[in-house]
Amino acid sequence: MKLACATASMLAIILFTGLVTAEQPQPERLDALLEPIRAAKRLPALAAAVVQGGDIVAIGAVGFRKNGAPDRVTLDDQWHIGSCTKSMTAVLAAMLVEKGTWKWDTTLADMFPKLAPKMQPGWRAVTLEQLLTHHGGAPADLNKNGLWGRLWDRGAMPPIDQREYLTRELLIKQSPAAPPGTKFIYSNAGYALVGHAIELQLGRPWEDVICERLFKPLGMDSAGFGTPGSVWKVDEPWGHSVGGTPIPPGLKADNPAAIGPAGAVHCSIGDLAKYAAFQMRGGRAEGTLLKPETFKKLHTPFGHDSDYACGWIVTQRLWGDGEVLYHNGSNTHNFTVIWLAPKRDFAVVVSTNLGGNIAEKAVDQTAGQLIQKFFAED
Repeated sequence: MKLACATASMLAIILFTGLVTAEQPQPERLDALLEPIRAAKRLPALAAAVVQGGDIVAIGAVGFRKNGAPDRVTLDDQWHIGSCTKSMTAVLAAMLVEKGTWKWDTTLADMFPKLAPKMQPGWRAVTLEQLLTHHGGAPADLNKNGLWGRLWDRGAMPPIDQREYLTRELLIKQSPAAPPGTKFIYSNAGYALVGHAIELQLGRPWEDVICERLFKPLGMDSAGFGTPGSVWKVDEPWGHSVGGTPIPPGLKADNPAAIGPAGAVHCSIGDLAKYAAFQMRGGRAEGTLLKPETFKKLHTPFGHDSDYACGWIVTQRLWGDGEVLYHNGSNTHNFTVIWLAPKRDFAVVVSTNLGGNIAEKAVDQTAGQLIQKFFAED
């Protein structure tokens, strides 16, 4: 089942609104660069886009929506971006901080006041910042006491109800995996908690909030949730298992919506480039929707011994003239990576509809070749 902010059939140029105008040259096509990588790695399909100076300067999509089927991917096709969703949820939380509704040190007890008396004591002082940087003690997985299986069993429930169940089960019945602020534990559950707190605060599901406050302002008309496409026809890229087996779209093809705020978004490669451009402009203190100091907070790792910020890994690269940010994402059937180099005003996004190590290496190789191509003269 696919959930979407808006459903429409658009030309690729429409999807670029806000990044490509009639006065600007059309983006360079990347198909000739992408196809050899796709073929060598035996990927069903591969798509990528490059942003410079706030504009999409190159874009491409090659391959097939489904192994064994003749349908080729297009620039309009939607790709599941997995954990690249996390920085989007962090943006929503930052908007509430700017409004004064929350602070970065707002605690779980403050976010869930009705639940606070029943919480395990270790959760009550966990802060918003700690959850967004994976330092809140939220567990690395949800297998304890069979919770993950029970979330799958509830996969057909409304997403907000799934997240309410997860929140109660986690905060009331389990203690944190580590004291807050003491240890990095990469956790989808932490972002699920933030997403549920956002929807309770605003009285609407996280999906509605992110559509209204992020996707619509950025012109991300293709954005939606869960696996894109239909079971009865191959109208979008199907995900594929590590071995290349096509996975029909539907509830069982993606993680339960309970952890949607950590990794449920899909969108076209052009719209993902728009989002990368939004984050890159923010890193250059030229952003919209949030203040420069808020972007700075979102892009700053937690503590002196961590490289993880709010949905971004922060590192150093010579080609980026110093600090760069990146994140990848996968629901095990797709793989996406985003790289941002604010000092160079450069970003690259890459997606494939295959999961596993081969897919990860392929998108990294693609990003590397695109970086080399655009910085070859430096």
